[in-house]
Amino acid sequence: MKRTFKAGFIFALFAAVFVLTGAVFSLRSQAKDLDEIQNYEITVHVNDDATLTMHYHIDWKVLDSSTEGPLSWVIIGTPNFHYKSYKALTSNIKNIKYTTDNGSGMKITFDRNYYMGEVISFEFEIVQDYMYQMNMVKQGETVYRFTPGWFDEIDVKKLVIRWDTDKVIAVSPEYQYDYDNSNPDNKAYVELGGYYIWTTSMKKGNHYTVEVTYPNDAYNFSKNKSIAKASNVMATEMKAFILMIAVVGGCVVFIFLMKLIIDLVGWTNSAGFNRIEKKVVRTVIEYYPNCPNCGAPRPEGKENCEYCGTNFVKTEKVVEEKKVPKQYQNLKSEIFSHYDNGLYALSSSPTTFVRVNTVNVRRRSSFASYVSEHSGSSGSSRGGGGCAHSSCACACACACAGGGRAGCSTKDFYNTNLKMKYFK
Repeated sequence: MKRTFKAGFIFALFAAVFVLTGAVFSLRSQAKDLDEIQNYEITVHVNDDATLTMHYHIDWKVLDSSTEGPLSWVIIGTPNFHYKSYKALTSNIKNIKYTTDNGSGMKITFDRNYYMGEVISFEFEIVQDYMYQMNMVKQGETVYRFTPGWFDEIDVKKLVIRWDTDKVIAVSPEYQYDYDNSNPDNKAYVELGGYYIWTTSMKKGNHYTVEVTYPNDAYNFSKNKSIAKASNVMATEMKAFILMIAVVGGCVVFIFLMKLIIDLVGWTNSAGFNRIEKKVVRTVIEYYPNCPNCGAPRPEGKENCEYCGTNFVKTEKVVEEKKVPKQYQNLKSEIFSHYDNGLYALSSSPTTFVRVNTVNVRRRSSFASYVSEHSGSSGSSRGGGGCAHSSCACACACACAGGGRAGCSTKDFYNTNLKMKYFK
């Protein structure tokens, strides 16, 4: 009797789990889309120093503002953290800043909340570095390979990539998706008005890659910013060691040395700087209230005198929390209360400001530490090694919407998208 009861209990438990799992996936499939991207345009221009000026235009439509709240911010995935500058280009962007919340991206906060049926059109620009590989396919040629940030939970009705044709010797879509069989031109690129233009659409989670090739002397390309040679060096050294070990023999020695050479190449290529840490740099700036040259008053936010061009900066000093100069001791609490990038006025000193800048600092690790950190790994991750020096925009580009919405702020580790509202 006890065995029968136990077997029945176990069967009932499995049945309950099965029913609950089915209900979860059924509810997930019935969940409505929160947003739709009607237009996602990126215009790319190559600068003399081989950086890319990338102009983004996005038309974002709110489909549902009651389930997770209105739209107030978004994160747009960018290629890597090697940006030189960025700026908002439309007045509906209240704030823009670089973030690593979901990989590498720009967090854009809007001027207000946007509700169901509204379309917000916004633009921003970023100057991006570390975007090419030299001698990757052919000696004497440099290739840019670019994948725009994709959206895991949002359909993109139209993606347009424009790339300046100047000095280009070859272009190619890296791979494509057959979204519209009735329109074969949807998958082709055309040259129009000095730009190569790719047009496509993307379902949730899909991405699209383009490849543009230049001669090595087209711009100021640097081998220090190219990773193609690393894989070639590793492949050559691998073959040499395989041959040597095959002659010497011994499976145990073979496996050990193979692992050792992989780690050694990885550690050497990173120069030992494989750990990335965030560092907040605070600079205290004291301005003259009046121009020290002509005496004109300093307008708010101005660095130089509009009459004679003299700089208003009286002193400028980087301040660390562990070592604060005597003259700033009374301002310490206010200086170190700011963590976001920007320029902040100090209330206790009207002519003194603190500039906050968050930077990624590479930390050196020993070879032993590198081996320990990478033991058991089967390949490069999507973090520093995979993306930081790559020309591919492989950073996680999940563009989650804010304003009380889940996604970026509330992680669903089991990927069920199950919320308590389903049980109300």
